[in-house]
Amino acid sequence: MRDVSLLDIFKHHIAEKYLNRSGLAHAIAVAHHAFKLAKEQNQDVDIAAKAGLLHDIGHFTWYRNGKWDYDLYKKNDIHPIKGAERAHKLLIRLGENPIRAKTIALAILFHTDSFLPSNDIIRTHLQQIVKWADEKDEEEGGLHHYRKIEIERARESIIRLDGLIEKELEMKNESEIS
Repeated sequence: MRDVSLLDIFKHHIAEKYLNRSGLAHAIAVAHHAFKLAKEQNQDVDIAAKAGLLHDIGHFTWYRNGKWDYDLYKKNDIHPIKGAERAHKLLIRLGENPIRAKTIALAILFHTDSFLPSNDIIRTHLQQIVKWADEKDEEEGGLHHYRKIEIERARESIIRLDGLIEKELEMKNESEIS
């Protein structure tokens, strides 16, 4: 049994605000990719999916003259730092296990090299999975942040992914018992 579901996160007003800002369709797609990659590589599917869903929760909107400025974003953005902090605080408020919340926050922190002076960071396997999941859904010029999804369809997708996570965790528990 998980302390916090994806639906719990999705319904929280803080997540709602920042997931919509950074692209809800992208966040859900990355959560699905992270789940699949974690399952294939025998990693924690719950942590991977949560980190995937929240990976861009730290985005700031970079505008110049009323238009999104991708170059300004690329030059000045530190969204993984803000996102790790914001996700950790949200998860703790929702009742997530503190160790798991920290693991998720660190996966968010290291999901991209864009804010680092060099890209020589050594990631854990789970952190690498979240990075790969994000890269699977990227579009040129950051357009993946602007894909739209109807809120009810997003909710159904989250519920479906929660079900897949629960099933995977049950199967893992059964195999550990036998």
